[in-house]
Amino acid sequence: MLKPHEIVLESFRIIEAEVGEHAFDAHEWPVVRRMIHAAGDLDLIHAVSFKGDAAREGVRALKEGVPIVTDVNMVATGVHKPARAALGVDLHCYIDAPEVLHAAREEAQTRSYCAMRKAVHEVGSAIYVVGNAPTALFALCDSVDRGLVTPRLIIAMPVGFVSVMESKAQTLALEVPVITVHGRKGGSAVATAAINALLLMAVEA
Repeated sequence: MLKPHEIVLESFRIIEAEVGEHAFDAHEWPVVRRMIHAAGDLDLIHAVSFKGDAAREGVRALKEGVPIVTDVNMVATGVHKPARAALGVDLHCYIDAPEVLHAAREEAQTRSYCAMRKAVHEVGSAIYVVGNAPTALFALCDSVDRGLVTPRLIIAMPVGFVSVMESKAQTLALEVPVITVHGRKGGSAVATAAINALLLMAVEA
């Protein structure tokens, strides 16, 4: 029986064999490969895109100790703790903050929107990882447009059928590095895989 790390390596070998040649560079491919592994979906090879040298910028930011902000706890829980600790990178997720719950009720807004707005105010420049809620992306885009924050990188991977593609398009219009999955695909596991690939590259660099 294969050991856990051997299973991952064998999975990567299979992915590389089935994908074959591709156009991703040495920083982008480990991100895409880990996303495919997390989703079990080879079609992601056609959907993932990088804007603004996003993979290299993500590794550079993590090596500098730039914090990570996530939209939901599911993403935060999956972030690679040993790599984050080795780099001295803080992690923030405000989805369950009491003031976020209060603001969401008062404004009839989603918690994800209010949590992202709080993150911009509390954390500022960071790597923002959105793996669930398009409203979190809308809040972040609004903050960028208003000059309130300049993210070092946005991992824009909400999933679903309502406002998902619109939120990704709005994110790609920003003048910041972006990693995204076009269309309706994405999700917490895929977004977590992307940030973990960057963390592991930063540790190894």
